[in-house]
Amino acid sequence: MIPKDRLKSRTIAVHGGARRSQYGEMAEAMYLTQGFAYPDAESAEARFVKAGEDEFIYARYGNPTTAVFEERIAALEGTEDAFATASGMAAVSGALTALLKAGDRVVASRALFGSCLYVLEEVLARFGVTVDFVDGTDAAQWVDALSAPAQVVFLESVSNPTLEVIDLPNVCRLAHQAGALVVVDNAFATPVFSRAVEHGADLIVYSATKHIDGQGRCLGGVICGPRELIRGKIEPYLKHTGGAMSPFNAWVMMNGLTTLELRVRAQAHSAQTIAEALEKHDAVAKVLFPGLPSHPQHALTQATMDGPGTVLAFDLKGGKAAAFAFMNALQVVLISNNLGDARTIATHPATTTHQRLPDPQKETLGITPGLIRLSVGLEAVEDLLDDLETALAAI
Repeated sequence: MIPKDRLKSRTIAVHGGARRSQYGEMAEAMYLTQGFAYPDAESAEARFVKAGEDEFIYARYGNPTTAVFEERIAALEGTEDAFATASGMAAVSGALTALLKAGDRVVASRALFGSCLYVLEEVLARFGVTVDFVDGTDAAQWVDALSAPAQVVFLESVSNPTLEVIDLPNVCRLAHQAGALVVVDNAFATPVFSRAVEHGADLIVYSATKHIDGQGRCLGGVICGPRELIRGKIEPYLKHTGGAMSPFNAWVMMNGLTTLELRVRAQAHSAQTIAEALEKHDAVAKVLFPGLPSHPQHALTQATMDGPGTVLAFDLKGGKAAAFAFMNALQVVLISNNLGDARTIATHPATTTHQRLPDPQKETLGITPGLIRLSVGLEAVEDLLDDLETALAAI
């Protein structure tokens, strides 16, 4: 018998957390139930006092199908446990809210997804939590901000949409010295390219909607971390506030994991090819992709991640008019606001995902009128290059 800790990630993604019924099914069963029956009143009482390892009470608390997904993603990420949530933002807000109370302090990187900024600036501030923002790529700002005590540090390991890469080992070290837990949104890094646990992150959150499903079907999220935090802090908050994942979505996500590494590595290879081509195009002012030597954190990416990811961004000369002309000329690439999909997706962050930010804040974050975020899918890279070239010619 091969010890579980020696299995490779691709094997874990296929077999991790498997539960088979008495029928010995090959495909994991989907337990589409919200409740569970007890053989007698005494059993019901006992389960509410303390549920056993494979006992369930209510789908908001846990479900056999959801449990398989949680165990599989935890094994893949290298954490003791995980809790599946209704969406990626349920994972972000659930992790932060479960850990914080009035009077606590958060230090966060400034370059974040718009909804993450809303949770930090609006929701947490409303309940008496202080949030201090730093330039995530500036080591001196992290040192200064974490010279005072904090309870939580929050960051995107690779920022949305400008693909800044954070020096995670250094930030984790500083955070722990300040008494803070580190919560990392790893959506762009994916469980395939991430080494967040190795670098000291305490909780890792994913929007499973993105690469884990990877085919635009279901919403979902997950929080990975030590069992003490997951079951002691995260689970009580989420099960009482209703942010749990549905069994059907868990079944979709669990099956998405089986092909995650194959898909993501193929997408990253295409993203590298596209980024190198765009960098040479006259209509493009700048390309942002951690796999390019021109990226400010290229060396850091190579040292701390196992790949550059599947998403790139590029700034078109001519601003919004050029960006819209480009997007409207696309034929293979789709216009949407999702990412991590099997289909290549173009997004204009300034008018969609980050539209609510004031213009000065967009400027600070590098979200220019000409910026396009491109999530590279599984199409033939030659077809994508042809489509992008044709659209660029239409500007």
